[in-house]
Amino acid sequence: MSQLKSPVMHPQDMNAAFADAYNSRDLKRVLALYEPESILVNPRGDFEQGTTAFRATLHDFLKQEGTLVSKNMYCIPFEDLALLRAHYILETVDANGNPATVEGHTSEVVRRQADGSWKYIIDHPFGADPV
Repeated sequence: MSQLKSPVMHPQDMNAAFADAYNSRDLKRVLALYEPESILVNPRGDFEQGTTAFRATLHDFLKQEGTLVSKNMYCIPFEDLALLRAHYILETVDANGNPATVEGHTSEVVRRQADGSWKYIIDHPFGADPV
């Protein structure tokens, strides 16, 4: 698996690292942010476990033209885990080629790795939005 541009050494930096990887359009960089058996909630609300299982979901997300900004709203660390919430804005185009903005809030759990870096173990891109 591809190495990150640089490992995420502070859990509060995960969302910015995800946006940077997304904006690079490099699927390997995005996948490198996840533990191999982590869980991603897809746009249908289904759980996909393992980077092999959700590779296609992230690939489809990367096909969207535009620029992603993701700002960490909070980080609650506990030992080797942290709960995160982010606000994201994706400036993109709609099906007709018109400018569009997609905005929302995420919920994630990250875990410290043996080398001190952090990776996603649960990523819910829509998990903090009101229903």
